[in-house]
Amino acid sequence: MPEGWVWDESLFEGAAAYYERGRLPYAEGFAAVLAEALDLDGSGRLLDVGCGPGTVTLPLAGWFAEAVGIDPDPGMLAWARRRAAAAGVGDVRWVRARAEDLPAGLGVFRVAVFGQSFHWMERDRVAATVRRMLLPGGAFVQISDVKEPVSTAGLPAPAPPYAAVAELVRGYLGPVRRAGRGFLPNGTPGGEAAVLAAAGFVGPRRLRAPSGVVLRRSVDDVVAWVHSRSDAVPHLFGARLAEFDDDLRGLLAVAARDGWFAERVPDTELVVWRVPGAGSGGGVPPVGEAR
Repeated sequence: MPEGWVWDESLFEGAAAYYERGRLPYAEGFAAVLAEALDLDGSGRLLDVGCGPGTVTLPLAGWFAEAVGIDPDPGMLAWARRRAAAAGVGDVRWVRARAEDLPAGLGVFRVAVFGQSFHWMERDRVAATVRRMLLPGGAFVQISDVKEPVSTAGLPAPAPPYAAVAELVRGYLGPVRRAGRGFLPNGTPGGEAAVLAAAGFVGPRRLRAPSGVVLRRSVDDVVAWVHSRSDAVPHLFGARLAEFDDDLRGLLAVAARDGWFAERVPDTELVVWRVPGAGSGGGVPPVGEAR
């Protein structure tokens, strides 16, 4: 991570309640795209590192014999458990831990996924540890929105005024991006391909799951999106939270059409790195390792 910034437990404190409503979903077929690429067949184990409220874990869980989601935020894990129960998804364990705590006695896995989470970690350390936890032929998969401009042409309502929202946040929290108790003046680091190659992974193979979905978004949805972000979680505003929310809702009300916005859900990118070795089957963990 950038020099001078230290992770702390307040990074996503209070954000979990806003995630499901505020965040745009991944493309509906992303799990099937990954399953086809990796020949997933319901065997083996999945590790979701930085699982949040189970956004990636739950759609993928059915392609494995067992899934394990880890996250350091108890609020995120509470939401993940509720969502799994509501969806009837079994064979999932939720573990409160940082990626830096791995292997944490969790055993070996066929696939490890990182849904827009790897950039928050001590990447060299985590990459090396996860490689040792994956079976020969196993996969390290980064999942994210495709980082391309999404057209607003032909939408049935205005797109949310994200630039104006960002300016409002800066007006309350200052010009330098907040992240937990610290600041990230230059954002999180890049260069992840070099990190993973140095850890011994081969690749990458890039997959794309198309979306094409247009969602109607209410003012409340966009407010939830703001507070689901690490740089605008509720606690950062302190005693001014209600004032900020009033200003935010006022800004959005002016920009909306009858209280509504519209957005195109971006395609989902899956970047697959492999552990050298024959096959990608589920395999059998060594004696004494957790299943």
